[in-house]
Amino acid sequence: MDSKSKLKWALGGYAALAVAASFTLDGYFRWSVLVILAALAVKSWVATKKEELQ
Repeated sequence: MDSKSKLKWALGGYAALAVAASFTLDGYFRWSVLVILAALAVKSWVATKKEELQ
């Protein structure tokens, strides 16, 4: 599996978790989970771009 395919699956997983968190959590916990998932998505994207440059 290439890195672009892995990135798509990872971002899809993060999106699914974000949707689930949005419907099930309230207040501070919802925003905390969404921020963590966003950070993981950015980290995954940066790692993929870094791998492509090498």
